[in-house]
Amino acid sequence: MNFDFSDDQKLLQEQARKFLTDKCSRKLVRSVLDNNKNQYSKELWQEVVNMGWTATAIPEEYGGLGLGMLELCVIAEELGRSLAPIPFSSSIYIFAEFLKAYGSEDQKKQYLPKIASGELIGSFAFPETKGTPRTNNINSKVENDKLSGKKLPVNDGQVADVLIVAANSDNNQNHNSLSLYIVETNQAGVEEKLLDTLDPTRPSSQIEFSNVACSVLGEKGEGWSMIQNILNRAAVLFAFEQVGGAQVALDEAKKYSIERYAFGKPIGSFQALKHKMADMYVKNELAKSNAYYGAWALSTDSMELPVAAAGARVSATEAFHYASKENIQIHGGVGFTWEYDCHLFYRRSKLLSLNLGSIRKWKENLISNLEKRNIT
Repeated sequence: MNFDFSDDQKLLQEQARKFLTDKCSRKLVRSVLDNNKNQYSKELWQEVVNMGWTATAIPEEYGGLGLGMLELCVIAEELGRSLAPIPFSSSIYIFAEFLKAYGSEDQKKQYLPKIASGELIGSFAFPETKGTPRTNNINSKVENDKLSGKKLPVNDGQVADVLIVAANSDNNQNHNSLSLYIVETNQAGVEEKLLDTLDPTRPSSQIEFSNVACSVLGEKGEGWSMIQNILNRAAVLFAFEQVGGAQVALDEAKKYSIERYAFGKPIGSFQALKHKMADMYVKNELAKSNAYYGAWALSTDSMELPVAAAGARVSATEAFHYASKENIQIHGGVGFTWEYDCHLFYRRSKLLSLNLGSIRKWKENLISNLEKRNIT
């Protein structure tokens, strides 16, 4: 079984890397970080849209390019390498996947072409309290097709034009299951508040809904199973972002260790730093291997996807966190300063580690899905 990408997919990755090297400099990332009013780079977003990346995995009949998830994986890795300050993951990995999997024909025709063209940005409003959402801590509800409740944090919430919201349906008073609803944010009754986070280049918001119009997505009462399916799919794509960021953190640590001299020698010649970088390399390679396995399961709709997604998510989260942390340590005193870029990778690693739920939650998923596989 060959888990490698095809020559065409590798060419796409090469072109994506060249494009982002040119268009997404660290100066651009810092400009978004420094300016609280710029919640993402609109210029880069438009450039990405013009490249057709937002349309990559959307079917041609809905205005997309009709390519596969593997093409989206290689783009995700390059976005991770560049720390791109754009709402690509919220709109494409999650919102578009929900629509593709569960949207009615009318919903797909209404939203997917605009998502593909970048005219609309989508996101997913799920948690309401700190920690991983559970069946007993979702209090948002829908009565007579009107939604009320509060969601936080919502990734890219303030820039989203349309949301998929998890809420209890009017026939579900015991909170035993959830339904999903599509909500447009440009209507009265939707109030947004930007939250302070460690990585403002990928902002999160608090959103309150007061009796706002909504339309059900998929079957009522099937929200939990729908969410788990899409989060498994998104986990693979996020893993590629994390792999990309972890690799650059290692590359920059290696580069600095060669250029920086102490006691007349490059610091990279010291055994302690060699061991740190060796550990970074091992974790990165393990994460990459799991991400490739996840990409295969995702692209083939394999029954292995729950296991593959959890494995990719856990290993990539650990690899990116470790690489970004040790990159700071290898840079020494200057690694903690604003002028060096080490903190940009640490910020992004912490953000991505929570975007789809905590690593503890994904470890639980991995164990439970492995147990199910062994039983069957």
